[in-house]
Amino acid sequence: MSHSVTKICRDFIPELNQAIGEQAAESIYILTDDNTLKLCLPLVLQSEKLKGSHIITIKSGDENKHIDSAVEIWKYLSENGATRKSLMINLGGGMITDIGGFTASTFKRGMRYINVSTTLLGAVDAATGGKTGVNFLGLKNEIGVFAPADTVLIYIDFFRTLDQQNLLSGYAEMVKHALIDTREEWEKVMKFDLEKMDFDILRSLLEKSIQIKERVVEQDPFEANIRKALNLGHTFGHAFESLSYKINQPALHGYAVMWGLLCELYLSYIKLDFPKEELLRLKYLIKESYGTFEFHCQQYEQLFELMTHDKKNDSKEINFTLLADVGDIKINQTATKDEIFECFDFLREG
Repeated sequence: MSHSVTKICRDFIPELNQAIGEQAAESIYILTDDNTLKLCLPLVLQSEKLKGSHIITIKSGDENKHIDSAVEIWKYLSENGATRKSLMINLGGGMITDIGGFTASTFKRGMRYINVSTTLLGAVDAATGGKTGVNFLGLKNEIGVFAPADTVLIYIDFFRTLDQQNLLSGYAEMVKHALIDTREEWEKVMKFDLEKMDFDILRSLLEKSIQIKERVVEQDPFEANIRKALNLGHTFGHAFESLSYKINQPALHGYAVMWGLLCELYLSYIKLDFPKEELLRLKYLIKESYGTFEFHCQQYEQLFELMTHDKKNDSKEINFTLLADVGDIKINQTATKDEIFECFDFLREG
C-alpha cells in the first residue's frame, strides 16, 4: 500500500497548489462541514487552481459521520460529473477526512484525494495513516477501507480557530504517541503548557508526533502487528465515546481517548507492572484538564458489551495494546471482565 506525503505547511497556498498538481478545477470537489465552510474555505479558495471547483458541505460533528452523509456525497459526485480521474479535497477535522477519504476511495472504485487537516486531533490522528470510514449502528468507524490520501497538508494557523476543548482533544493523541515512543518524548509532551498554548512549540511536538505515527504505519499498513500500538487507549476510549452518544452527552474523541489511556495504563500497571508514578502523572493531568467521564456501575455491562464489538478484536476476547513501560509495547493482550471493571473503578475514583 502506498502511503501519503504529510506536510506541515509554512507557506500554505503554494504547497496546496503543488499538491493539486495539474488537476483541472472543474474536476476538483472540496468537502467541508458547516464550520470549515465559514472558517477555513475562504483561505483555501485563494488558490487560483480552485476557481470553478465544486463545494460539498455536510453537517459538522461525529454524529453526522454516517452512511446517509456518505450517500449525499456520492450523489453530489455522481450528479456533478465526477470521474475516477477527479480529485477530492477534504477540508476539516477527523470526521471530514474519515468520511471524505471513504467516499473518494469508493466512488467509481477510487479517486485521488488530499486531506487538509484543520484540527489538531485530525492532524495527529485521522488525516494520516490511510484509515477511512463511517460510523454504523452506533459503532465507531464500523464501515471503512484502508486508502491513503495522496497528500496530507497541515496548516497550524487553522488551529487558532479551535476552542480549548478541541485543542485538548488533539493533544490526547499526542500523549498516546509519546507513550508508545520514548521517555524523552513523553517528558516533552507532558511538559507542554496547556494553559498558554505556544503554537511554535506545538508545531515541533506535532511534527514529531506525526513521525511516530507514520513510522508505525509504514511498518504495518494493515494493522496485522505493530500498528496495533496506535490503538493504545482506544479500546476503552471508543466504548466511552459510544456510550456518551447513547446517553446524549457526547464526549470529544480525545477526551474519551484520555480516559481510555488512563484505564489501559492502569491495566498495564496491574498486569505488566507499568510504573505507578507515570500512571499517577497521567491521572493528575486528566483531573486538572479533562475532568472525568460520568457513568455509574450499572453501565459497566453496557460498556463491556461495546468493547466486545471493537474492530480490533480478532477473537471473542477483547484485545488490548498495553505497555510494560513508556515505549515498551505489548500488543494482543487480553483481560478478564473483572480486571476491566477494576479499570472502570479506577477511572471513576477521579
